[in-house]
Amino acid sequence: MTISFKNLGLSDARVQHLESIGFTNPTDIQQKAIPLLLEGHDVVGQSQTGTGKTAAYSLPLLERIDRHSRSVQALILTPTRELAQQVAQAIKDFVDDRRLFILTVYGGQSIDRQIRSLERGVQIVVGTPGRVIDLLERKKLSLDELQMAVLDEADEMLSMGFIDDVKKILQQTPSTRQTACFSATMPPEIKRLIDQFLKSPVVVSATQHEATPERIDQHIYMVPRGWSKLKALQPILEIEDPESAIIFVRTKQTATELTGKLQESGHHVDEYHGNLSQAQRERLVQRFREGKIKLVVATDIAARGLDVEDLSHVINFDLPDNTETYIHRIGRTGRAGKTGTAISLIEPIDRRMLRQIEHRVGHRLDVSQLPDRSLVEAKRLSKLQTQVKETLAGERMASFLPLVRELSAEYDPLAIAAAALQMVYDQDCPNWMKTDWEVPKETAPKPMLKQQRRYNKSGKPSKFEKSGRHGDRKPVIQNQSR
Repeated sequence: MTISFKNLGLSDARVQHLESIGFTNPTDIQQKAIPLLLEGHDVVGQSQTGTGKTAAYSLPLLERIDRHSRSVQALILTPTRELAQQVAQAIKDFVDDRRLFILTVYGGQSIDRQIRSLERGVQIVVGTPGRVIDLLERKKLSLDELQMAVLDEADEMLSMGFIDDVKKILQQTPSTRQTACFSATMPPEIKRLIDQFLKSPVVVSATQHEATPERIDQHIYMVPRGWSKLKALQPILEIEDPESAIIFVRTKQTATELTGKLQESGHHVDEYHGNLSQAQRERLVQRFREGKIKLVVATDIAARGLDVEDLSHVINFDLPDNTETYIHRIGRTGRAGKTGTAISLIEPIDRRMLRQIEHRVGHRLDVSQLPDRSLVEAKRLSKLQTQVKETLAGERMASFLPLVRELSAEYDPLAIAAAALQMVYDQDCPNWMKTDWEVPKETAPKPMLKQQRRYNKSGKPSKFEKSGRHGDRKPVIQNQSR
């Protein structure tokens, strides 16, 4: 049976407006969360990008707003200003009532303007924890009439160091409020926050449409000692030649630097992170979908707004802080029954996380040898051969035949062809290949102790591994801006 938004308990007016803007069938997370929130339950939703979680919490929220009151009745916390803007715009799309006022608050925007808006009266505030704290401390934001608080992308607020601000804000809200927490992953700190601030929450999760590791070829490359990750990545890109790929990095600074270096090497690549405006983001996504750029270098939080089908590769330039994020990243490829490729660059410091990832996927991930010069050159020559065959089938080749005949009077035709190919090869050859580079013969890490590498027949870790003797890695809170 097809479930409609009306089946979920939304008002007729809301359903009619949703239909008018093209919303007819609710997603899995919407089907599960909306009825519970309408009934007044606190909800914990585990869902990834593209599952429709914004509508899952905002539609029930809109049903409860008193438009005749100008007090703040709903607060939505997001880790970045870009996500705050997206959420606010989505909510505006869900309503057609001019009596509803939504305010986005975040750093980098005039706080005086935000204060004036609050003084005129708003019902919904969407913002980042830091700016919300500023407004609370200035006594310009009152949460006394708050009915609902939403934590959107809670795990990213944790990784960006905002979790204490989130707790401080929730402590200043009425105990009678309804609370919803949505997160792609559930690290221990988020679970403790849920236990502290949510009342008997109902846990729901979206059906995962992303690929399971079995449909994804996972390749691990150890960065040789003395090499940079960029130097290790370049020959990999030459061999893999991805049709479309997201390269995950930890910070915006790394995204900018890596994008610049790859562009210098001739790759069609762009960066995608929190400093981009909404218009820039939309243009980038459109160019990516049209194939005008093949590679996007992105941080985790930015990439959650980057939903592209038929992604051939996911590259972990920097490993994430936890295994669930790793699964979420690689699950962006190999969708709809197709296979995909996930590549991770690791350094000695990443061995512990690699072991945890192996436990999570249920089997050992062998470390591959970086492609050497001979492999890269063979790959490039193969591509050149394909280009030559395509050119031979074309019509423009005829205009060059007189030149060949003229040169043939002095040179062997085979030598002429070889010289032409060399010119094309050298012209397309990136600068990094023109230097003397050789992959060290031994780039794999030393074998771990046998008991650390013990797996049973089903491919699962042994009891020794499951015992927790080595411990779980605690999520690292990064101080660097994403």
